Amino acid sequence: MPAFLRNEKVRGILYQIITIVLFVAFLFYIAQNTAHNIEQRGIKTGFAFLHATAGFDITEAPIPFSPMDTHLKVFEVGLLNTLIVSFWGIVLSSLLGLLIGVWRLSPNWLINRIAAAYIETFRNIPVLLQILFWYNVVLATLPAARHSLNFFDTIFINNRGFFMPELVFGPGSWMIGAALFLAVVAIYFTHRWAKKRQEETGEQFPVFLTALILLIGLPLLAYLVAGRPVTAVLPELHGFNFRGGKTYTPEFLALLFALSIYTATFIAEAIRSGIEAVPKGQKEAATSLGLSPMQQLRLVILPQAVRIAIPSIINQYLNLIKNSSLAAAIGYPELVTIFAGTSLNQTGQALEILLITMLTYLLISLIVSLILNWFNAKMKIKER
Repeated sequence: MPAFLRNEKVRGILYQIITIVLFVAFLFYIAQNTAHNIEQRGIKTGFAFLHATAGFDITEAPIPFSPMDTHLKVFEVGLLNTLIVSFWGIVLSSLLGLLIGVWRLSPNWLINRIAAAYIETFRNIPVLLQILFWYNVVLATLPAARHSLNFFDTIFINNRGFFMPELVFGPGSWMIGAALFLAVVAIYFTHRWAKKRQEETGEQFPVFLTALILLIGLPLLAYLVAGRPVTAVLPELHGFNFRGGKTYTPEFLALLFALSIYTATFIAEAIRSGIEAVPKGQKEAATSLGLSPMQQLRLVILPQAVRIAIPSIINQYLNLIKNSSLAAAIGYPELVTIFAGTSLNQTGQALEILLITMLTYLLISLIVSLILNWFNAKMKIKER
């Protein structure tokens, strides 16, 4: 053996170089073989199809869309729908998972058993079946539009969806947004000041109440000063369906409910394990300080439990985003349904469309993972 190969560091670098070369050669072989097969079958390649007319309509689009728009616009609509359902799914599953996780350790037998039954039931049923259950069993059996469940003549629920008032922002609405931004900044600095004050004097400041007043008061004041520029459009029954207002279709609701309820079971278990991992001495110290059970949970236990649970919760968020592709089973127009489904069938550009779709999901997952890992690093307890 040559003398330089006896160096462990040199051997490690050499092995890595060989691995990279073999991997690149493998990718080159796959690409060359794919290109040859495509050429043999006379399949047209390239991304020019993105600028071709789609020729079909999309029932639920967060941005204006018509059949005369391009397949690139189809991609944009699908991506936005995926991001919308993923965002609300993450919010709802986090809140529900936190609640169920705390209930799972409740000394109350009934609450504890309800939480356990919820976790064991929904965690062990495939999420696709849950989507179909909500869509075909629960939402489909709601009353027709003329017999909708009516809440204060402003919110209506029927088998065509969930209808609620839609806010319309007129001139001067920017003042409300600016006031909301100022409220968030004020809450941030208030929290920092209250934390420093508590460390120095031991006195607590009502940060939550102050934050609530700022979040409601400042935008409300701006709304009045700007001359009430925000109005609400109410849904109204015309014929066999409602018009106006904001509509959430049964497809969206079924997907959102299933993803949130399913993912919340795993978040609840992560929260439960995080709470149980908090040292018993921390709980005893909180009790000796005279903190109530709620104060112990909010000020001592949960802050430490969440730090422990964050890494596993990140994985559940990523799984929720990827599971949103199961919407193809009920026709909700997200990325896979309309772009990797309808557009692919019309253009036949399978390689390009699947590549774009896979790269999009990869990019979304990497961005979410990057943000949450940064948050995880900020939440870690730093050793003095």
